Amino acid sequence: MPLTFLMSLQHAALPKKVVTPEDVRHVSILKATGLIEAEIAPALDDSGKYKNARNAIVMRITKDGIAEINRMRTEESRSKLARRL
Repeated sequence: MPLTFLMSLQHAALPKKVVTPEDVRHVSILKATGLIEAEIAPALDDSGKYKNARNAIVMRITKDGIAEINRMRTEESRSKLARRL
């Protein structure tokens, strides 16, 4: 899940190279939604055909990304508290 991957990035040394296909997809989604800044190969090759990027480099988490992490933490804390009650 891209948001779980986003949360893992807060503990990673950035820039971070990502090479697994699933994580590269996560980077693509998070970049498209403005939650991270990343370098990733274009989705089209020179002939105009779609291709999957083989790697990406996450440069930083954006302000919106940090806000999303904080929102998820708050929701997680509320869920834990509700389970205790």
